[in-house]
Amino acid sequence: MARKRKSDLQPIGVGMSAKQMKRRKPINSEFLLDIDPLTDNQSKLYDSFDEDKNIVAYGAAGTGKTFITFYNALMDVLDEHTPYEKIYIVRSLVATREIGFLPGTHEDKADIYQIPYKNMVKYMFQMATDADFEMLYGNLKTQGTVSFWSTSFLRGTTLDKAIIIVDEFQNLNFHELDSIITRAGDNTKICFCGDATQTDLQKTNERNGIIDFMKILRVMPSFDIIEFGLDDIVRSGLCKEYLFAKHELGF
Repeated sequence: MARKRKSDLQPIGVGMSAKQMKRRKPINSEFLLDIDPLTDNQSKLYDSFDEDKNIVAYGAAGTGKTFITFYNALMDVLDEHTPYEKIYIVRSLVATREIGFLPGTHEDKADIYQIPYKNMVKYMFQMATDADFEMLYGNLKTQGTVSFWSTSFLRGTTLDKAIIIVDEFQNLNFHELDSIITRAGDNTKICFCGDATQTDLQKTNERNGIIDFMKILRVMPSFDIIEFGLDDIVRSGLCKEYLFAKHELGF
């Protein structure tokens, strides 16, 4: 992913908006890098955020769907002129949905699934040292700017003034997707990211549930649906070569 480095950064605490200063541990958006889209579909994703649309970004792996969605969500949350205050990243943490049987708290159980998102954040911010980054990432979590949820813990909640990112949504059945979208409260938008060819769902009725869910979203004017193809792969040349070969052989 292309990264532009900002110069002449202000010290932490300088140049922050009133919205940022309300946080217990403010995040200075001046440390957020300028990142340009690399493909036409990434540009469409940026445009959808600019138009404040709900989004479905689906298709090939390695196309930057989650990265670009997460980056734009952070920009919106750190922008004083938007109503959004929090990012909720939601996914099914285990294929069997038996997270309740795993040891530890909800945060303990989710920790292992947070590693890719922490790595993404590291590419989004320019920090002088690893220690500075660890402090920034810790602040994003402890102040609630970014939090991680499994589908098992959403029932009965209402998420206001937030951007909900439902990642790997191909691993959720219709009931789970239905439950998540109905959690959205006032001043909240939702983004679904995933790749239907990588689903962990085994039962036919569960796999078909995603198709039914998408049918509903396609007739909702508030949603932009963006399909990423093999030509959009930006992760690496090897990833692109492999997925093209896989496609050509019919796997």
